[in-house]
Amino acid sequence: MNTQKRLNQKEEAYGITQEAVDFFYSDEARGIRLQFDYEKAEVKIREAGIEHTIVVFGSARIKPSEEALADIRAIEKALEDDALDEVLLKQLDKAKKALHKSLYYEEARKLGQLVGKSGKGPGDCKVTLMTGGGPGIMEAANRGAHDVGAKSIGLNIKLPHEQHPNPYITPELSFSFYYFGIRKLHFMQRAKALVVFPGGFGTLDELFDILTLIQTGKSPHIPIILVSRYHWDNVINFDFLADEGVISPEDKELFSYAENAQEAWEQILEWYESRGEPLFNHD
Repeated sequence: MNTQKRLNQKEEAYGITQEAVDFFYSDEARGIRLQFDYEKAEVKIREAGIEHTIVVFGSARIKPSEEALADIRAIEKALEDDALDEVLLKQLDKAKKALHKSLYYEEARKLGQLVGKSGKGPGDCKVTLMTGGGPGIMEAANRGAHDVGAKSIGLNIKLPHEQHPNPYITPELSFSFYYFGIRKLHFMQRAKALVVFPGGFGTLDELFDILTLIQTGKSPHIPIILVSRYHWDNVINFDFLADEGVISPEDKELFSYAENAQEAWEQILEWYESRGEPLFNHD
């Protein structure tokens, strides 16, 4: 019996008619859709034996160095015909900034390698890398895990401007969500650490959502590492917030800074060692 015939028989048995499909997408069935959005990933993650995750956030717009260099060369070649073209000169300036930021791509890839090599072997999924599943920093981290033969998770989200899963996610651990809230729940559900590379609105949203959950006691305290103090000091002035009294001075202890992947990874390991709860036990 072919696959399509089996599917047709199941549809007939369960009454999956157009009426049923219409109901599934109705306001009344929102609770069912929320559960479906959650369970389709939860079941697969449990089946893979994943107990804990190291979550990586960061910009989807940061490119690997080879792509950034190729963009610069293409613009420089175009400038050979008109060295004073203002549009091309602006594009060149932007491309050079992208090349500078590509160092974060390389560091995220190194972090993915460190997480991937941390288990007993490629099949050890007890602690697994998790990202938002898209391009940029997310791709870099998944790519790093892929480099060392380790599995990694990607939690993609359906957006008006389609964000496709990057090719380095383990296929059976690549998920697409409709609801941001359910996606965020999965980010926190097994997280043992959060490493946040430079990013925009989405990265800030995810970071502050988790900071708020920890600050209010809704989630357990885990190490949160912000990569590049220069970037984060320019994005938000945490000292000012504390001085103004809108956060407590101790709230600044909810996170720390690192300048590269190795430093971030060592901070995570030391955080658990200092509490007598080693992240890995290979005995």
